[in-house]
Amino acid sequence: MTYNCAHLLEDTFHRLPQGVFDELIISDDGSKDNVKEIAEKIINNTQATPVYLYVNEHKGYGGNLRNGLKKAVELGGEYMVEIHGDGQFDQSITPVAVEKMERDDLDFLIGSRFTNLRQPLKNGMPLPRYFANIGLSFIERIVLRIPWTEFHPGFRMYRRRFIGKFMPVWQKEKVADDYLFSFQIIAFAAWISARCGEVPVRADYHKAHTSVGYYKAAVNSFQEMGVLFWYTLAKFGLKNGIFK
Repeated sequence: MTYNCAHLLEDTFHRLPQGVFDELIISDDGSKDNVKEIAEKIINNTQATPVYLYVNEHKGYGGNLRNGLKKAVELGGEYMVEIHGDGQFDQSITPVAVEKMERDDLDFLIGSRFTNLRQPLKNGMPLPRYFANIGLSFIERIVLRIPWTEFHPGFRMYRRRFIGKFMPVWQKEKVADDYLFSFQIIAFAAWISARCGEVPVRADYHKAHTSVGYYKAAVNSFQEMGVLFWYTLAKFGLKNGIFK
């Protein structure tokens, strides 16, 4: 799990679909709130599914996600589901996502809020986020040639073989520690022609959640264009960074 809002963590945990996960990892990005206490409470009160807590040096979303994925690989996970601890994204789709991963032999799957263009607005997505997501995703879909309806999902599922290919790269090459890392994963998937798919998901903007602020989101958008620039150069033979 990745998260940055401690008081929502326990509620998110209790709303996870039962009987789906073999193991759960809570990855704490060196937080200064009471995440550790909540995580230990979850661990002590849970018997059906093993839950592990890993406290890391604070780096940011990207660094925390990498630590979580690394631990999942070490535990032998075949499918790894990225869960944001604020519970904004509906995790009840996880069984459907697992089934699609297996049926279509996918490497990387996302939960998209935009398979129905009206649904994000019904769920309370602010208009600036709505139109920015549509515009950016349109550009990224054309450049990366991944037929997703959005490229900024909060529900993701990774296959072990895909992370096994990316992990040596991120350990060798410089990658982002912030939210940009989530897009670098997508660009790398396009670079190696990974098998990608999507399922519909709902995200609740009415309840408390931890979306990135508009300023950081704007900065991240420009950074994503930079990733697309280097990706395009690599496609023309000027290989660089993670695109080698």
